[in-house]
Amino acid sequence: MSLPVTVGVDGSEGSVAALDWAADEAALRGAGLRLVYATRWAQHQLGAMRVSHEDRAGDAVGVLAAAEQRVRDRRSDLAVTADEIEDAPNSVLLAAAAESDLLVVGSHGLGSVRGFVVGSVGQEVVADSKRPVVLVRPGDKESGAGSAEGRDRRKVVLGLDVTDVKDELMEFAFDFARRHGVLLEIVHTWHDPFTQHHKAAEDADMASALSHAVRPYRDRFPAVEVSEVSAPGRAAEHLVEAVSDARLVVVGRRRAVRGSHIGSVTHALIHHASCPVAVVPHS
Repeated sequence: MSLPVTVGVDGSEGSVAALDWAADEAALRGAGLRLVYATRWAQHQLGAMRVSHEDRAGDAVGVLAAAEQRVRDRRSDLAVTADEIEDAPNSVLLAAAAESDLLVVGSHGLGSVRGFVVGSVGQEVVADSKRPVVLVRPGDKESGAGSAEGRDRRKVVLGLDVTDVKDELMEFAFDFARRHGVLLEIVHTWHDPFTQHHKAAEDADMASALSHAVRPYRDRFPAVEVSEVSAPGRAAEHLVEAVSDARLVVVGRRRAVRGSHIGSVTHALIHHASCPVAVVPHS
């Protein structure tokens, strides 16, 4: 039995965008969709401001019912389950991610619950999840696979370091492009310390290294059309520009042995990319 696509919901604009994206992706994968709603106040809240669990659970029932109806209206044949869980949002989402093929959240965290802000949950989950996480901006709520805008976005962008190619990252990007039937644009950048005299040779060497890194995956996914972009400069700047007409941008995150860190490129994309961002953890 395939694992579900899971999405964090709380009724905020960001979670609605994530819900639409997740429903379209689950339908495309032939997977179920799981909705999760976390109910626990922030530990630092003043006692007088805290909301009872009964009130929070009541909110959850309404939010989950509305989310389920939205999914039924969008994808009537999709199998949907919904869970309200009493725990901190990051703990709920990390536990749900471990049981999912993919986790989807709003890119600015899980908004607010009865007047209090729980923080940048999305970034915390990205930093610690052992499964791929997709962050969706509120403005992307009409750009899922089933929408007209989504169908107009004809490429997926992958940021790649050719000196450290990871199978988890490459497989995710190629498989996503295959499922959606879109171009996969692979972007490799590097710092260029050379003078103009050496630039042509350096460009050729880097382009060759990129082609060598990608070739095994071209062979494994022959149906995927691939474009290779190799250029000097800052990776974040190139990727933010490249994704202006993309359906998704894919970046990797090393599973930290101690502590959590998402990296400067991923951090920049979460805040500045104009499309959903998939963060794929790897060894």
